[in-house]
Amino acid sequence: MRKIIILIVLFVAATAMNVNAQAPKFGHIDMQQLIQVMPERTEAMTNLENEATELEEMLGTMQQELQSMFEEYSTKRETMSDLVRQAKEEDIQMKQQRIETFRAQADQQLQQKQQQLMEPIFSKADSAIAEVAKENNLIYVFDVSSRVVLYQSNQSVDVLPLVKKKMGIE
Repeated sequence: MRKIIILIVLFVAATAMNVNAQAPKFGHIDMQQLIQVMPERTEAMTNLENEATELEEMLGTMQQELQSMFEEYSTKRETMSDLVRQAKEEDIQMKQQRIETFRAQADQQLQQKQQQLMEPIFSKADSAIAEVAKENNLIYVFDVSSRVVLYQSNQSVDVLPLVKKKMGIE
């Protein structure tokens, strides 16, 4: 009977140690920090800035044209007939509307371009994180840059250095 109790105690102890060895592992990463150091981001941001500059130049040209139209209207207003004055005012208003439409479309285009350029970067980062998580038997990896994680234990694995190494980033 005593041997049975000892065997049961040893079995329970061995089972507890085995369960402890297989405790779930969690990881965390600052995704924004990872994206900041990826070389692809620099290229994407340069591309986006070039497009933004082109759109800003076009908008500047349109605003200069509007300014010229308004100055011409202001200097000649007193000598214009009512019909010509009304036509010029309508031209100025239409030009202002076109500028506002262009500005809104340019903002939308830049947002779409940024999303298009950043999507493959996020996908690459996600893939590397998934690989590192699998290699380290992590069941979850939390993004601490989103500030959704309210507590982070020192038992959570910081996978940023591992992911950077996996991606070949210094």
